[in-house]
Amino acid sequence: MDERHDRHWTEILQELRVTQTGTQILTGFLLTLPFQSRFKELDQVQVGIYLALVIAACLTTVLALAPVSLHRALFRQGAKERMVKLANYILKATLVGVAVVLTGTVLLIFDVIGGLVIGIVASSAILIVTVLIWIGLPALAHPRRSR
Repeated sequence: MDERHDRHWTEILQELRVTQTGTQILTGFLLTLPFQSRFKELDQVQVGIYLALVIAACLTTVLALAPVSLHRALFRQGAKERMVKLANYILKATLVGVAVVLTGTVLLIFDVIGGLVIGIVASSAILIVTVLIWIGLPALAHPRRSR
């Protein structure tokens, strides 16, 4: 049982490493925008979207780093099974945050370049593709489905 929990924990940490990198790059990108000359040209809606994205990106980064804190707090406390279960939920919440930040970033960029309607269309397409790949594909590949 402990070996299985160790393996699951290792798999979760590896998945979080991939997620953390993408999340941190997106967060860094968002944090540099106010220092660009065109930032002053954003309208109130675009500024609102931007600020919501900064909050979402920061919260997603916090979620992606939470298992590290969890592991430090519970290391050698005999809580590996609980850590794995909690980290699994945290990873799922992190993926939701990544989807929100990706979709919102596309919305903001396309809105600034082409207008709000184009931004909504592009971000909706990204959200649909994300849901299809992250939820639909695993559902199709599920072992019970092939029986």
